Amino acid sequence: QVQLEESGGGSVQAGGSLRLSCARSERALNNHAMGWFRQTPGKEREFVAATTFKGNKEYYADSVKGRFSVSMDNAKVTVYLQMNALKPEDTAVYYCNSDIYPWEGRYLALGIWGQGTQVTVDS
Repeated sequence: QVQLEESGGGSVQAGGSLRLSCARSERALNNHAMGWFRQTPGKEREFVAATTFKGNKEYYADSVKGRFSVSMDNAKVTVYLQMNALKPEDTAVYYCNSDIYPWEGRYLALGIWGQGTQVTVDS
C-alpha cells in the first residue's frame, strides 16, 4: 500500500511563504491527481489544491488562487505546495492525498492521507 510522507510545515508571519512537500512511496497507477486539503479544529477538511499526474491541469480552491501554487516532480512521486502571501486564515493542518478527483464542483479524496503538517500564520 502506498505511503505518504509530508514535510515543510511551520510558523510564519502574515505575508510570508512556506513550501510543503508530500512524497509517495511508489508511483501512481491510474490515479487522476495528487494534492492537498486542510483542516482546522471543529471544521471539515477542505480542498486546497491538486495537480494531475498527466501534468495537464491544476485545481485550486478560490481562497488560495493567486497565492498558492501546486506542482509535481518529474518522477511523479512528490507533490509540492508553494504558499505565498500567507494569511492568518490559512492556519490549519495540511494533509496530502494520493488520489483526488473533481466531481460536480467538489474534490473527492479517494486515496491515502498523509500524516498532516501544521501551518501557523501569525498576524
